[in-house]
Amino acid sequence: MARNAPTIDAYGEGGFRLAGARHEGSVLILNDEPRAWPVREFARLTLADLEPILDAGATDVEFVLLGTGPRNALPPRDVRDGLRAAGIGLEFMDTPAAARLYNLLTSEGRRLAAALIAV
Repeated sequence: MARNAPTIDAYGEGGFRLAGARHEGSVLILNDEPRAWPVREFARLTLADLEPILDAGATDVEFVLLGTGPRNALPPRDVRDGLRAAGIGLEFMDTPAAARLYNLLTSEGRRLAAALIAV
């Protein structure tokens, strides 16, 4: 069953088009609501950047789909360990792949959060 998640119509040029509306910069989609996300560089990602997801908890979020920017990279250990301790899974890939997968997974009704670094 599909949720009310916004579709990612496009990405690039430093932002995203979600359900027809342009969002500049990185974006965090949680509980089907997109919001600006201050992370600009994967190298500076910390567990604190995912605090809204941790606050929502494992009952609202099965896993985080992390778009790491133009290239796939292993998230820092504190991010991986912190999400695991909260009972929230983590999938990570470059942002273009994460944007495509997000649309597929939300169409299936999956309970996920997307943290996407703009490319």
